[in-house]
Amino acid sequence: MSQPPLRPGAAPDWRDLGAADELSRAPLHQITIDRTRIALVHANGTFSAISGVCNHAAGPLGEGTLEGDYVVCPWHQYRFHRVTGEGEPGFEDDRVPAHDVKVEGGRVLVNVVPRTTRHKPKHDPHPLELIQPRGTPGGPPLDAPLRVVGISTTVMNEKYPRFSTSEHLLDFGLEHARGTLGVETRSIRLRELKFRPCEGYYSMSAHACTWPCTITQQDPDDQLDRVYEAFVQWADIFVISTPIRWGSASALYYKMVERMNCIQNQETIANRILLRNKVVAFIVTGGQDNVQAVVGQMMSFFGELGCQFPQFPFIAHSRGWPAEDMERNVEIVKASDELREAACELVGRCVDTAGALLGRRIGAERVSRAGRKAGKM
Repeated sequence: MSQPPLRPGAAPDWRDLGAADELSRAPLHQITIDRTRIALVHANGTFSAISGVCNHAAGPLGEGTLEGDYVVCPWHQYRFHRVTGEGEPGFEDDRVPAHDVKVEGGRVLVNVVPRTTRHKPKHDPHPLELIQPRGTPGGPPLDAPLRVVGISTTVMNEKYPRFSTSEHLLDFGLEHARGTLGVETRSIRLRELKFRPCEGYYSMSAHACTWPCTITQQDPDDQLDRVYEAFVQWADIFVISTPIRWGSASALYYKMVERMNCIQNQETIANRILLRNKVVAFIVTGGQDNVQAVVGQMMSFFGELGCQFPQFPFIAHSRGWPAEDMERNVEIVKASDELREAACELVGRCVDTAGALLGRRIGAERVSRAGRKAGKM
């Protein structure tokens, strides 16, 4: 809810907030008077008040913390001086309204007419806000080559790398896409990126989970922006590979998708769909089983982001619960021409589906059965 249009210079409107003894027991209170939200501060034996609405994403300043003379927003830790409402040193121009406060007869009164005005400095939009879909001004033409990004979620020691069955099939599919299908490709290995885990802003409020992700906005060293840019802006097709880890996708996969809640949340708070005409498919391999559950979670999540699926949207390989001889599993995948063919065809089906979304014909008469629940009898 927005602040009412009260401006400095209007007739004072003093309101009783309560007993000073009670209000002095906590350094901060979030108080709503009619439609005006105020952060009441008690520090060094005196009261002061500033707007209870943060400039960044309208977080409740009065529910935050007091650090020295600065009120810290609980959502994204923006800071405003408890008396002047100005931002911290270097950001004084970022200012929330300040209100006069007095104590009379043991009661705290605040003037809901602000003493100063709110000021939000103008900033250039974050690059991730500049979404230019295919076929729109600034985006690639509809008839330009399709774009495929492969995301490997395998974890390993980069200094001493090992063979990854899921990544092997992903790389083979991307090579086929680039060399045979004539599409543009990118490959992202999540383990090579340094990015923070989701910090749970959504758990405080849906409106605290922003696009772009607050971590991406505040931390220039966080590298998940490369994934965001590939998903929201660059790619038409995502192919995501994961090993099976105790019946689930990899820990890196979950670290990534938790940070992608900011994409889905735009649908919740703004009715804004960031992923349109995007196609996603999956490659799942492992010595352990539970393929259906792993793929089911992946399809559920990316379906909620607005993605489309090709016919037969995943390939998988597993030798089952008791297969602990992982060396044998690696040998099988390395030697399997059928799985490599299946990876190529998976990418081909994605290209067909993306083409259909752009008005092109899709569908093949015959489909490789490897990696699907359709093995040869």
